[in-house]
Amino acid sequence: MSKRIGLPVTLKMRHDAHYVETLTSFSGAAVGRMIPTDKVRPNPEQPRKTLGDLRELTDSIREKGVLEPLLVRYIPREDTYYIISGERRYHASKAAGLHELPCIEKIADDAETLELGLIENLQRKDLTPFEEADGLCRLQEQFDYTHDDIAKKIGRARSSVTETMSLRVIPDAVRKACIESGIVSKSLLLQVARQPNEKKMQDLVHRISHGNLTRDEARAARKEEVVSDPRPQPFVFEYQAEDGAYRLRVHFRKSHVSRDELASVLRGILREIEKSGGMASSSAA
Repeated sequence: MSKRIGLPVTLKMRHDAHYVETLTSFSGAAVGRMIPTDKVRPNPEQPRKTLGDLRELTDSIREKGVLEPLLVRYIPREDTYYIISGERRYHASKAAGLHELPCIEKIADDAETLELGLIENLQRKDLTPFEEADGLCRLQEQFDYTHDDIAKKIGRARSSVTETMSLRVIPDAVRKACIESGIVSKSLLLQVARQPNEKKMQDLVHRISHGNLTRDEARAARKEEVVSDPRPQPFVFEYQAEDGAYRLRVHFRKSHVSRDELASVLRGILREIEKSGGMASSSAA
């Protein structure tokens, strides 16, 4: 019986447009090659929590081979190639019994490996809304990216990035309830995130999970609540030095701001101060 390989002889290594754009936007040459499966390891920083059902992909690989190469990084001290992107193809290929995998080897450091892996996964749009929100947050926190920076990196509208990241305000207990109830629609989860407190989030999840509320109904209910309730007060962040030497006060237009969003705003203020190259001017309150 002949040795099984990962790429049909009639095909050459190929990759989607976003691979080309990503690879050429970073330093380091990309090299296509066949690598033994036992030399390849999963990415420990993979943002996807679950791989999903791999049976269809496994059958396709068993019949046609791996049509799109994995992106990998070689670690000399371990003599191992770590996956930057393509973990589902890796696991499906192992299940299909392949001995070699078509790979594109990328020279990258730890930070670049993490960035590439996150961006590639986010571009594929096959993460759950919560996984996507967590991945976007990691890009923001670990690389000091603004929402605009992230939108450009992954080819999305800034409003889409901001909306997705707003899911981070959902507490862990509510998030768990959403997952257990099978609420995976981003539009429904956004309605949950827009509730004023955790109890109302839980109530909304309960109503949705029991089929008592659609997305449009949830949206309408939220609008009615906003109209009937007193106008919410804008969120204010205030910090005063222990010695009283200065006080920082930041006003927001909206009434609720997550910790991640606040940190992003403060980092943006710091960048503006550093770019100005001089002393900040005083202004009347």
